[in-house]
Amino acid sequence: MVRDPHTGKYKRTRLFVLTLGFSRKCVRLLVFRSSSQTWAELHEKAFRRLGGVTRIVVLDNLREGVLTPDIYDPALNPLYKDVLAHYGTVALPCRVRDPDRKGKVEAGVAHAQKTPLKGLRFESLPEAQAYLDRWEERWADTRIHGTTKRQVAAMFVEERPSLLSLPLEPFRYYQYGERTVHLDGCVEVEAAYYSAPPGWIGRRVPVQWDAHQVRLLDPLTGQLLREHLRHARGGHRIKDEDRPKNTPLSTQQLLLRADRTGAQIGILCRGLHQTNGETAVRHILGILSLVKKYGNATVEAACATALEMGTGQYRFVRRYLERQVPAPLSLRQIDPLIRQLELYRDVIQAKTKESQV
Repeated sequence: MVRDPHTGKYKRTRLFVLTLGFSRKCVRLLVFRSSSQTWAELHEKAFRRLGGVTRIVVLDNLREGVLTPDIYDPALNPLYKDVLAHYGTVALPCRVRDPDRKGKVEAGVAHAQKTPLKGLRFESLPEAQAYLDRWEERWADTRIHGTTKRQVAAMFVEERPSLLSLPLEPFRYYQYGERTVHLDGCVEVEAAYYSAPPGWIGRRVPVQWDAHQVRLLDPLTGQLLREHLRHARGGHRIKDEDRPKNTPLSTQQLLLRADRTGAQIGILCRGLHQTNGETAVRHILGILSLVKKYGNATVEAACATALEMGTGQYRFVRRYLERQVPAPLSLRQIDPLIRQLELYRDVIQAKTKESQV
């Protein structure tokens, strides 16, 4: 139990254990929360603590590492799979609901739960990890293992030369997901847009991104389709070979739809497309969506104002419509629809006399 710095309450932590098959040397790490990146980072930290990498990792079927459990053809988490490939190792998930297949690591988990951590409370996660590391070094590594009948540290000295060497650089972590290629031939990642190869409009593609790059992958083969440098929000990254030589049919139909909506709307939309190319498709769709919200006449007048001022941009039209204040209702004393009060008085008196009779 460790005090959570956000809530101030004691919280049960998660225990990560990596055990070497020959020496039974363990790396035990504590975390509050788990995710696919946390799961991969724990493996990376364990490899660096050992000073080498195992050739095979036998793991449980946690969602952070295994998307589809299958003893013959498991589907690994893409990020976790790439981390293992970076370190030159492969993963072999166990059979579902068969923990005996990895009994060595299960014993290491039980050993840590019953011996150094049982009944203890810590004020911070680094304090708990430091306590666990001291116990690992002074007691767990120096003990005589019950199965091998040898000291764990002495056996690890023999096993360590068999480990693979660590790569020079740590793994560069990324986020991943699926995106649909829009009509302008781009996918959206954190409000910026990146081009896909021609012919991919309307299809879903896997996307990986980090602080520096965005990568589009083939959904069937996993091969790299495009790689772009990150762009600020609202910006576009389009390679020259991805720009269509002719206006796509879908864009032509969109411009015709704008022409039918209104003359000024059509002129503004065609100006946007002529200036910005296929990247203007989203702005044209935005203007057409404003027609549904404010009506043809109102948007037509706003587009006419934008063209007159020489700023034919979607953002100007949207803000112009948002800031328009409807005219207040005026109350009038005299109107053809308003009857004189004497007429109401006469009707009331007539009804009252009828009721008295």
